[in-house]
Amino acid sequence: MKREVYEDARQRTLAYFDKAGIVLTQQEKDRVEVADFGLNDLERTGLEIVTYLNTQRCCAKELVLFPRQTCPEHRHPEVAGEEGKEETFRCRYGQVSLFIAGEKNQNPQAVPPEGDEQHYTVFHEIVLKPGEQHTLLPNSLHWFQAGPEGAVVSEFSTTSRDEADIFTDTRIVRLPEVEA
Repeated sequence: MKREVYEDARQRTLAYFDKAGIVLTQQEKDRVEVADFGLNDLERTGLEIVTYLNTQRCCAKELVLFPRQTCPEHRHPEVAGEEGKEETFRCRYGQVSLFIAGEKNQNPQAVPPEGDEQHYTVFHEIVLKPGEQHTLLPNSLHWFQAGPEGAVVSEFSTTSRDEADIFTDTRIVRLPEVEA
């Protein structure tokens, strides 16, 4: 990802935290992560993250999604004999559509990014609005997408091992690569 795209996304992310009334320290602002998943199409597929803590037992993060931005389908597998990540998403601002295994919704509010539909396999939509939350069990396939005004989502989970996530789309590179 180009440095200017990364820096622009970081600044936009901070504006979303302001909209949601989430106060960050300067140190947290400096740690905003921008993930384009190696697809170089951040507006469609990406995620902006601030990690508050990630210990051997728990993790807390804030996630920002720009309007209609999608975090691609993935799961959190067992790692080194430890059960995969269990996570709860709580919407703080905007609206987010979370997709999990189950009966496909007839009129979903979100759809996979155009041209990438083959990389999405679960279509039971759960729409979260501010104050609503949903918990995912370990190793559950899921993906999520912001509504038209974007979204801020708090994530509370067991230990996060993002580098071990398994994505349905094999082109995905989870950890961002930013050009100098």
